[in-house]
Amino acid sequence: MWKDFYVTEEFRSAFQRVLDTAAAQAPDFPEAVHDVFRLSTQVPHEELGHAMEALAPVLSDCEQAAGIAADLSVLAGALVENGAPAGQVGLEVLRQLGSYGQAAVAFMHAWDKTGGGRLPEPGEVSGTEEKRVEEVLGENAPLATIGWWTSLRYGLAAKAMLSDAGVRAAVRADGGALEGLTQIVHALSIRLHEFVELGELLRMAEVEYLLVLDRASWRGFRVRVDGLGDNFQLQTLLADALVGKEGRRLPGTRPDPRWTAACLDGAADPLADVVTGEWDLVGGNGDWVGNDAAPADIPVVDGERVLVLEPQSLTYSWRAGRRHPRIPGSLEVVDELTADEATAWWSRMHPAGSVRHPQAAGIEREEDGDPRPPLHFGVAAHFAEADPGPSSSQFAALPPELTDPPADPDAFGPGPFGPHTVSEELDDDPPLPEPVPAPTSRSAPEPEPVPAPATRSTPEPEPRETPGAPLLPPLPEGVADSWSWAPSWKWPPPPGQ
Repeated sequence: MWKDFYVTEEFRSAFQRVLDTAAAQAPDFPEAVHDVFRLSTQVPHEELGHAMEALAPVLSDCEQAAGIAADLSVLAGALVENGAPAGQVGLEVLRQLGSYGQAAVAFMHAWDKTGGGRLPEPGEVSGTEEKRVEEVLGENAPLATIGWWTSLRYGLAAKAMLSDAGVRAAVRADGGALEGLTQIVHALSIRLHEFVELGELLRMAEVEYLLVLDRASWRGFRVRVDGLGDNFQLQTLLADALVGKEGRRLPGTRPDPRWTAACLDGAADPLADVVTGEWDLVGGNGDWVGNDAAPADIPVVDGERVLVLEPQSLTYSWRAGRRHPRIPGSLEVVDELTADEATAWWSRMHPAGSVRHPQAAGIEREEDGDPRPPLHFGVAAHFAEADPGPSSSQFAALPPELTDPPADPDAFGPGPFGPHTVSEELDDDPPLPEPVPAPTSRSAPEPEPVPAPATRSTPEPEPRETPGAPLLPPLPEGVADSWSWAPSWKWPPPPGQ
């Protein structure tokens, strides 16, 4: 008991030192950050929550000190992973990511316009690179370079913040903010692999309600979902919620409870980790959706995301689990459509049997002498990643009206990178065209369908350690030696030089 008391007091003292040294841009700021990081796993979650509340105004005030703000964001991400609610800090991190991320995209544009070639690693960017992009960006070159320099740290912090259901709900409530941030994150993911997962988490934030129509029973249900990374997870939880007397009495085979647990918040059971599919998943517009897509890929029909559960045209299976293991999934049946409502929706749907699994035709041609066993998508099928191509948009600040968590009206002002200074328009060839003063947003091209592979087609780069994971690793590279307002070449010379 006394040990816990002293650890808590030490944590409070260390955190106060973080706030003081951040405000003063003092040289011992990195040491204070590391002390808080070290102690954060030893104090109650309630204490971490108090720390996050105290951090919110300081993080906002330090935004112009880019290095300090980025490192505070990483520290906040570590506290969230250790159990703190993200709250207002989560929204502030995403807002700053939008501002500095927009600047980083401008740096990428200018780099390609001045000869292209390999981009410098964000932590290695120097005054030489800033001078190069100045040819295109002029007086905006310093800020664009700073945006690139801080990009990875903001990306790491934002992933932790989007693991919080409250932050996802707040982002979902402002479609403009979500769209703008998604475009910036997508543009960065083309060059920085660390942003691919962040883009997936933003897509997770898009969806809350689905209208689900079951072909076999002609019934319909509205369901509320959260934390679902792909439709493998969605189909498993739908089967658990709808099939049999334990659900809503739809015909079919109930999933193994261990599959369901792995899709909610449990670990996959190695003795029951192969899930058997129950339906074909088809959009209400008649397009194939499938399991390797995400809930955000379910098409919108008359204002609702509509999913049709069709009888299987091809037997298939996959591995139990969650695409994003740190994020628990949830699915709740909100209500069932009345008979008249269901009839009205079915009158707008495609005919039965008109949409089939893309690989079903070849399997059913028994006259070709090619009867194949049931398709098994393998261990990593639902971790396959599709690059939807470049896109563009401006980032819109999150609104103060958000209720979960409550927003500070003063926290969502314009970022350091003005909204009309550099274009974010992207083309496929060249990939990053010259910036123009008044960008015109356009939609991202539709992604090419990617069949689920048996294994990953290419080995993925070793992921950068997320803040605070798994227990207490060193802080990500850059926190210990790049805390100041700007990279080292921007620091003022020592006295007397």
